[in-house]
Amino acid sequence: METKNINALLETVKTLRSENGCEWDRAQTHKTIRQNMLEEAYEAVDAIDDNDIKHLKEELGDVLLQVVLHSQIAADNNEFTFEDVADEINKKLIHRHPHVFSNVKVNGVDDILSNWDKLKKEEKPHRKSYLDGISKAQSALMTAQKLSKKAVKAGFEWEKEEDVLACVNSEIKEFLSANTKEDMELEFGDILFALVNLARWRKIDAEQALIRANKKFELRFRKMEEMAKEANIDLEKLTLDEWDKLWQAAKKSTCIYQ
Repeated sequence: METKNINALLETVKTLRSENGCEWDRAQTHKTIRQNMLEEAYEAVDAIDDNDIKHLKEELGDVLLQVVLHSQIAADNNEFTFEDVADEINKKLIHRHPHVFSNVKVNGVDDILSNWDKLKKEEKPHRKSYLDGISKAQSALMTAQKLSKKAVKAGFEWEKEEDVLACVNSEIKEFLSANTKEDMELEFGDILFALVNLARWRKIDAEQALIRANKKFELRFRKMEEMAKEANIDLEKLTLDEWDKLWQAAKKSTCIYQ
């Protein structure tokens, strides 16, 4: 395996963090660059969604930089090194794939995932609840998906999809009958959580669904702005019917996203 470029990157970051390196890089801690890790990961995901391979290569480099930088900060604090990080994930992959690196026999993907969960539990005996191990930094929607999936593994599940739909409708009714803003907020949250479960039943990633909906709305709204500018229309003076006609026109011109 070619490691020349990896070693060069490690040396570059080590130099930047050294006494003769960069003052900004030297001042960073795990917490000061925490947001960078999130942002770079999301930009890599954007490149995947856009099927932009050239951009993906660049963004994966930015993600790798965050891993190397955090590892160097840890090494400077005598905590761990990049080699330790690589060694730990390599051992984890081998341990969780006994059907590849050992003599365990599996019968399809379900068996592989079942073994993965079992081995993961063995690795983390400190986790007492089915809900332990959910990241606190991810979006609320992603957290809802994780909570739902983990609860299902414990057996907490509806019998059929119609029951999930009934739950969604029940939560909507409770929202509509709420009297205070606080109650409305709580009930609205219950609607979202119920919808996440409905997405799970249909094997839909709720986070990705909302990301696509956001992009679709942004594309259509920008198209409306473009069309209004070409027609010399003041958007702020449009009536509801005029807005709707413009929206439908923009929708037709961006039908690939429908």
